[in-house]
Amino acid sequence: MRLKTINLINYKNFEQQSFEFNQKVNCFVGPNGIGKTNVLDAIYHLSFGKSYFNPIASQNIKHGAEFFVVDGRYLKHGKDEKVVVSLKKGQKKVIKRNAKAYERFSDHIGFLPLVIISPADRDLITEGSDLRRKFMDGVISQSDKSYLEQLIQYNRVLAQRNALLKHFASSRTFDLDTIEVYNDQLCELGAQIHLKRQAFIEIFTPIFMKQYERISNQNEAVSLQYKSQLAEQPLENLLKTSINKDRALQYTSVGIHKDNIEFHIGDYPIKKFGSQGQQKSFLIKSFYPKKFRLERVLNGQQLELNVQLKNSQNLIVTDSSFTNAAVQFEETNDNIRTYFNNNSKIITILPGFISKSELGENTTLGRGGSDYTAAIVAAALEVEALEIWTD
Repeated sequence: MRLKTINLINYKNFEQQSFEFNQKVNCFVGPNGIGKTNVLDAIYHLSFGKSYFNPIASQNIKHGAEFFVVDGRYLKHGKDEKVVVSLKKGQKKVIKRNAKAYERFSDHIGFLPLVIISPADRDLITEGSDLRRKFMDGVISQSDKSYLEQLIQYNRVLAQRNALLKHFASSRTFDLDTIEVYNDQLCELGAQIHLKRQAFIEIFTPIFMKQYERISNQNEAVSLQYKSQLAEQPLENLLKTSINKDRALQYTSVGIHKDNIEFHIGDYPIKKFGSQGQQKSFLIKSFYPKKFRLERVLNGQQLELNVQLKNSQNLIVTDSSFTNAAVQFEETNDNIRTYFNNNSKIITILPGFISKSELGENTTLGRGGSDYTAAIVAAALEVEALEIWTD
């Protein structure tokens, strides 16, 4: 994919300006305040439908003007593509691809994969977990449309549940049945999001570590760790046990919206003990250049590896014993064989430990559940060998 030209009308400090890009490296040079960063932000706008630096859309309109237009021409897979983002004061933003407007902006995410680096990105390490979740969500969403839709739905249900908790507090009432309606939706969506985030970290971590070793001459050991409350127990249990706390706080205190990625250098968190140079190396030289490679892995495109993420709960059926469930092997073996016989992907990623009962309840396979998951799949497929690696 290549951006050929971009045309700006009333965008930030530009009244009308066009840029034509070289197919290799392009640099913007000029005095402070001339609009170099604004051009980069306009390119970001074409990929994500919003500004990277200013989330208030109307503030991207040039002072004194009534609208802005960002028009980009691309070459993608040998085909010309035109994307236009426009906004008029008092009206909704419009994103068009080849003159056809999107009904949902989320349908556009991932069409033009893009990475932007700015001085503020150090906040990814130094600030709160919400920025690290956004980073993770942004990478996965560019290659997985269903993930983005699940995330949007989860956040919508979460906002509704929080509003209900506030209503109960102000009216001094409470209805557990109504809360459980939202709990059920959060559990279903949260479990799927959690699985995909797990797969993201499992794929991304070795790529990241290998790249960092190269730039540090193997003098520094770094690691990433995905922290989620769902790794300890299902969201259904978490929501039930936290209901009194949620009522007191008037918001939902547990769920995948509390997930985090921890960055370590050696045995210490880089947020507290890493130098500014180490933190920037962490970001610029390791994280961002690998986004595209990771997206290709998740997409199963442009690599020899063809990858599929599969929810183990759709394959492994158990009884209703939550913490140490007994596998129903006849149904489980049929599910596994049917899936792999019809699956054309070379590599399948299956989260371990989790399963579902015959009644559709979330269950777990007990201690050593991840190894057990691998053994169940291997036995069902009658493979010649099963390798289990430990870190």
